Amino acid sequence: MAMRNKASRFVLLITCLMYLIFYVDRVNISTAAPFMQKDLGLTATQLGLAFSAFAYPYAFFQIAGGWLGDRLGPRVTLALCAALVGLATIWTGFVGGLAALFLSRLALGMGEGPAFPTATRALANWMRPDQRAFAQGITHAFSRAGNALTPPLIALIVVSFSWRDSFIFLGVAALIWAVVWFIYFRDDPRTHSQITPEELTGLPPATVVATRKSVPWGPLLKRIMPVTLTDFCYGWILWLYLNWLPSFFLHEFNLNIKKSALFAAGVFLAGVVGDTVGGLLSDRILKKTGDVNKARVSVIVLGFLGSFCFMLPIVFVHDLTTVATCLSFAFFFAELIVAPIWAIPMDIAPEFSGSASGFMNFGFGMAGIISPVVFGYAIDLTGRWDVPFIGSLAFLLIGAMLAFTCKPGERFVDVRSDPTAPRPTPA
Repeated sequence: MAMRNKASRFVLLITCLMYLIFYVDRVNISTAAPFMQKDLGLTATQLGLAFSAFAYPYAFFQIAGGWLGDRLGPRVTLALCAALVGLATIWTGFVGGLAALFLSRLALGMGEGPAFPTATRALANWMRPDQRAFAQGITHAFSRAGNALTPPLIALIVVSFSWRDSFIFLGVAALIWAVVWFIYFRDDPRTHSQITPEELTGLPPATVVATRKSVPWGPLLKRIMPVTLTDFCYGWILWLYLNWLPSFFLHEFNLNIKKSALFAAGVFLAGVVGDTVGGLLSDRILKKTGDVNKARVSVIVLGFLGSFCFMLPIVFVHDLTTVATCLSFAFFFAELIVAPIWAIPMDIAPEFSGSASGFMNFGFGMAGIISPVVFGYAIDLTGRWDVPFIGSLAFLLIGAMLAFTCKPGERFVDVRSDPTAPRPTPA
């Protein structure tokens, strides 16, 4: 990477590290779950309830946090988020029962809820339109790298120390990130001491970057709702992988924690590739055709349908290698969705991209509230750990159909500031 672009590249790198750390802190509980379940005396349903605790504030703070990021700016908002994430993760290492575990996960959700919408606002300020899908793809690739890293990392810490120590170590990492971000990042790239004229070319105007005007909640929500519903379907699938994959391999195939962690890590690594490919593919289509709708929607539909095709064999096959391979390909295709769907709020409403992406990811948060409890109950009822995967196939088809309603090429117009402006116009 050219040194003349070092400021924007380093901002992107720091943002990537946030995604990695936050996802490790989010999903470490899934690998530690068998030990926590035994130590704290929890049923699968109670464990599912603890999983879902994260998603309640996470869903709410998608919107509130997106607004906060638009009003206070990403620098302050993300530093506060990371501090709360670090403290909540450390707290989890000291819980003594379901109530304390539930509360610590609530606090973690409060910290992580505003993070990704606010990071989207930061990237909208720092990235050109033809870089946005790549930026979203690579940041989420780091989050999937966190997914892949977490099972073997937590297994190693648990075996060497304890499950409690794993939360304490990882919480400290989030606190360190908060300090680095606050020192280096600036909300407006034009005010950064290391920014170059080349990096400023094609960025949003300073008036868009610095806007602190009130959000047109109703019209913006109406415009983003199709994206929210599509994101709910994606979120249903992702929460399935994040919360239950290590336990699925452990219980369904009677593996020990090290082997189940390795199989889970292999599946998540496929997601790292999927996130990156999705971003590159979407931006490439945009550069070649100039059609935002085609660049975003076609990749999202490909992701949903490809994931459906590779998850379907799990209904009929119980061979470990075959199932692991199919889940890896299914997760690869599911992760193609991430970069284009997160680019859509920046395409539709760049001046409200924090709030818009918060509206969108509210669907993801709602999926996180509902699905863990449903999955835990289904497992307790049937005794089968593959039931949640089989039951999720319909959401892949629904998501593919909903993607056509997103229309990212139609730019949102705040008619309050320009009553004569046409409401949606091609971007």
